[in-house]
Amino acid sequence: ATPQPPATPFALDSERMQIRYYGRLLELSRYEYGLLKLMVQRPGRVFTRDELLELVWDDASDSFDRTVDAHIKTLRAKLKTIAPEIEPIRTLRGTGYALNEELPSRA
Repeated sequence: ATPQPPATPFALDSERMQIRYYGRLLELSRYEYGLLKLMVQRPGRVFTRDELLELVWDDASDSFDRTVDAHIKTLRAKLKTIAPEIEPIRTLRGTGYALNEELPSRA
């Protein structure tokens, strides 16, 4: 039998640049969308702030690592409004961020 991909509460629609979380459409800025899309595509993968700046922001030289922190903070707040008891984004102190791989498939 082919292994099933792990059930995830996220549904990514790249064509529309939309992400659903537990079936609810997230209202995301383009940077929040970029950050979450990267993490949803590679759950568990730790992204450093520098990597996130480079991959999501067009001109990383105009930004600094607190920019990433600020966007992660607003992203977490939006996710919490849908599933308050679930912490989907992990912070790895001094390293960066990762999407939690152990998320329940329904809230």
